[in-house]
Amino acid sequence: MVPDVSTGSSTLGLINYLFGKGRRDEHTDPHIVAAWDMAGAPDPGRDPEATYTQLARRLDHHVDLRTRELGGKQPPQHVWHCPVRTAPGDRYLTDAEWAEVARRVVAATGIAPEGDDKACRWIAVRHADDHIHIMATTVRADGRRPRTNRDGWRAQLECRKIEAEFGLRRLKSGDLTAPRAPTGAERAKAERQGREETAREWLREQAYAVAAAVRSIDEYFTVLRSLGIQVKPRIGPETGEVTGYSLSAPDDTAQGEPIWYGGSKLAPDLSCNRLCERLPTQDLADRPQQTTDPAEPWHRAESAIRDAQAVLDSGDNAVAQGHLDAFGDALHNLALTTKGEHRTELQAAARKFNRARRSAIRADHQAATALREAAKELAYATHDPGGLAIALIFAALHVTRAAAKWHEQRGHEPQAAAAEEAFRHLQAGYQQTAQPVLADLTRRAPRAATASRFEQDLRAVLPDHADRVLADPAWPALTTTLARAETAGHNPRRLLAEIAARRELDSAERPAEVLNWRITVQPNTRAQAARSRSTLITTRVTPTPQPTSTPTTMSELPTERGRRR
Repeated sequence: MVPDVSTGSSTLGLINYLFGKGRRDEHTDPHIVAAWDMAGAPDPGRDPEATYTQLARRLDHHVDLRTRELGGKQPPQHVWHCPVRTAPGDRYLTDAEWAEVARRVVAATGIAPEGDDKACRWIAVRHADDHIHIMATTVRADGRRPRTNRDGWRAQLECRKIEAEFGLRRLKSGDLTAPRAPTGAERAKAERQGREETAREWLREQAYAVAAAVRSIDEYFTVLRSLGIQVKPRIGPETGEVTGYSLSAPDDTAQGEPIWYGGSKLAPDLSCNRLCERLPTQDLADRPQQTTDPAEPWHRAESAIRDAQAVLDSGDNAVAQGHLDAFGDALHNLALTTKGEHRTELQAAARKFNRARRSAIRADHQAATALREAAKELAYATHDPGGLAIALIFAALHVTRAAAKWHEQRGHEPQAAAAEEAFRHLQAGYQQTAQPVLADLTRRAPRAATASRFEQDLRAVLPDHADRVLADPAWPALTTTLARAETAGHNPRRLLAEIAARRELDSAERPAEVLNWRITVQPNTRAQAARSRSTLITTRVTPTPQPTSTPTTMSELPTERGRRR
C-alpha cells in the first residue's frame, strides 16, 4: 500500500480532477467514501444536486475565515493531497475498508487526529478499484495549521500496519533515506513525452554517475553542463563558496523554461554538503593520475573491492556504510569504462545500488578513501582491460551479495532489496561477458601433462578444496590461466597459495572460477620489470605530462533521456 503526500493551492482544481474523467478517461464511478463529516460533505458523485463548487466551499470554510483574518492573504499550500494505492495483486477493498484506511491515514499524519473536533476538513474519493485520493484543507477550526511534519513518513508507517491487518502485500519499511518519488504529475508528463523516466529520475541518475567520477564540485558542475543539464549553484554571501545547487533537465518543457530540482531533493546524498564529504581532499584531487601500467587502475579497483567485502564483516557499521557508498561509485565507473553488450546490465546494477549505498547509519567516508580513489581512477582508465574487467565484475558480484546480507541483518529492507536487484543485474552482465571468455580458455587448455602438474600443485596447496575445484566445469579454463601466469613469471604453486589465502573458498559455488579470476588480476611480473627499466630511462629525459582534469569516458554518458519504443 503506497501513500504519496503532496500539497497545492487549488481546492476546486483538485476536486475537478478527482470527480472528472481523468486524463485518459480512466476514472470510473468517482464518489466520496469517507469525510470529516459525511452528512456535511456534498458528494457530486452520488448526489446529482451537489456541485464541485459547493464541495470546495465546504472544504475551504476554515481557509476562507483565516484568509479574511489575514487581510485577504490566503494561507500558502493549503491543499493537502494523499493518494493511497494497493499493490498489484492485492485483493479488492470495499468502500468501508477504504474509509477506514482514510480515517487512519489522516489521523496518523496529523490532518485529523482521532477525537480532535477542531481538526482539518477532509474527504476521501474513490474513482478506481485499487486506490483512493485523500484531500484536506490544512487550516483547523481554531485557525491554526496542523502539525504535519514528516507526514509522508507517518503515512507510510500507518500503511505498513494496515497491510498487516488487511492481509495485503507487505511493502518495505522506509528509514527516511529514500529519494523523493516522482509526483503523479511528473509521471503523467513523462508518459505524454514518451519518456521512460521522469526528469527527476533522469537527473538523479546523471548526478550519481557524474559524482562517482569527478574530483571537485566545480568539475561536477562542468561535466553536468557538458551533458546539456542546466546548473544553478547557490553561493554563500559571506564565504563566496557553493552552499547548494539545483539542476534542470534539457527539453523538459515545451516552452524551454527550466524546472529546477535541488540536489537534496533528487536524493539525500546528492546535497552539496554530502557530495563534498565524499569528494577527495585537495592533495588527493591534485595528485596526477598517470601510471606506467595502463592496467594498474583495474588491479587497484579489484583489490579495493575485494577488501570491501572484508570490511562488511568487520562489525564497524560506520566504516562499512562508507565502503558501501564508495562501492556505489565503483559500480558507476565500471559501467562507464567497460565496453560490450553487458554494459547495459552494469548500468542497471549501478542505478539499483544507489538505494543500497545509504541508510540511517552515518557513513565514515574517510575510512573508504582507498576504495573511492580506486573507483575514481577507473573513470580515467584508457586501457582495454579484457579479463580484468570480468574479474572486477566477479569481485563486485560478491560485494553486492554481501551488501544485501549486511543490510538485511540490520533491518534495512529497502536497501537489502535494492542490493539484491543490483546483484541480479551484475550476475546477468557477468554471464554475458564471462561465458565466452571461459569457453575460449577451455579450448586453449594446455596438454594433459601440464594440467596434471597443475593438479598436483592444487592438491598440495588446497587439499580440502581440490576435489571441488577439479569438479568445477571451469577447471580446464583455470589450467589455461595458470599456464599463462607461469609464462608471465609466476610460480603456479606459490600463486595458488597466495590467492587462496586472501579469502576462504568454503562458500564459493564455483571455486575454479573464483581462482581463475583472482589469478587473472595478478600483474605480469616480467612485463612490470620491463616497464620499470623503461621508465627509469625515459623519466631522465622526458618531463611528466599533467593529466586532463575530466575523465575522458564521461563523454560516453547518455545525454538524452530514454524514450519508449
